[in-house]
Amino acid sequence: MTNMLEYKGYHTRVIFDSETMSLYGKIEGINDYVDFVCKDMSCVEKEFHEAVDDYLDFCQEVGKTPEKEYKGTFNVRIAPELHKKLALCALRDDCSLNSEVEKAILSFVG
Repeated sequence: MTNMLEYKGYHTRVIFDSETMSLYGKIEGINDYVDFVCKDMSCVEKEFHEAVDDYLDFCQEVGKTPEKEYKGTFNVRIAPELHKKLALCALRDDCSLNSEVEKAILSFVG
């Protein structure tokens, strides 16, 4: 069981808001803010896909290159795929990227 979705190389974590009884998320790993909200669990994936598609369409309309998630730079340069895997681990563990890196380094050096 997971609360994460992936579409066209973009990821989100779906969050339930008990105050508004809604589900929401945002594209993770990019500086642009792209989010979605829905009231029905059956439409979460559709809403996320539409948010990504709208973002890509908007970027094309204004002549902007859409951001790629997890570019691989955060004071240490590593392969982008490794950065992405680490960032998704942090997202799943509900902690910051820095905390996840610290845990990985501590595990590596003992």
